[in-house]
Amino acid sequence: MAKAAKKTEAAEWMYEIIRAPHVTEKATMGSANAQVTFRVPLDATKPKIKEAVEVLFGVKVKAVNTLIQKGKTKRFRGFKGRRSDFKKAVVTLESGQTIDTGTGI
Repeated sequence: MAKAAKKTEAAEWMYEIIRAPHVTEKATMGSANAQVTFRVPLDATKPKIKEAVEVLFGVKVKAVNTLIQKGKTKRFRGFKGRRSDFKKAVVTLESGQTIDTGTGI
C-alpha cells in the first residue's frame, strides 16, 4: 500500500518531466516501431523519463533514447535571436503497447 501512495505523490513531478508529445513527420513514422517522442526538460534522466511514462500512461517501456536539439539562430526584423535548446526522448514501448498522443493525460 505504501508503494501505491508513493506513486501518486510522484505524479506531480512526472507531469513536469513529460512536457508534450513532439509531433513531426519523423516522430510519427516511429509509431510503426512502437515509439513515441516527447519533449522533456534538459535535466531529465532516462530512468525518470521511463518511470514517468509508465505511471502516467500505464504502459511498459522497453527503452528510452534521448537527444538534445540545439536551438537555431534566427533573425526577426533585423535582430539576431536564438531559439532555446530542448531535449527529446524517444520512448520505445513493449510489443502490443500503444500511447494515443492526440488526447490529453
